[in-house]
Amino acid sequence: MEFKHLVEAAEKWCSGNPFDLIFAEEDDERRLDFYAEPGVSFYVLCPGGTDSFHVWSESEDCLPFLQLAQDYISSCGKKTLLEVLEKVFTSFRPLLGLPDLEDDSFEHYHADMEGEPGPDHQQMGVSQQ
Repeated sequence: MEFKHLVEAAEKWCSGNPFDLIFAEEDDERRLDFYAEPGVSFYVLCPGGTDSFHVWSESEDCLPFLQLAQDYISSCGKKTLLEVLEKVFTSFRPLLGLPDLEDDSFEHYHADMEGEPGPDHQQMGVSQQ
């Protein structure tokens, strides 16, 4: 994707959250820098060719929160800039004073599995006759 399209996508993404795109550079590296109060900053290195995205922060306070996004980027499959930015935003929610988004898909699955089996489920074991 052309860098100008990545910049446009990043600006659009910023309109829906507390981050601002504060710097975009294509000369040395395809880099987008983001900042939000209270001092939450990170940058994204955008791929050129076959590379993948890379996220990092020069703030030691922010680095531990980027692990989720870094793991996501390194997992299988190509990622879009918006997917990466959303994962970073989710990672930084505690630093921004926002509530964590809980992944309750496991809880829903677990709740469905509890209780007695329905009529279409046979019990395993020896039947008494």
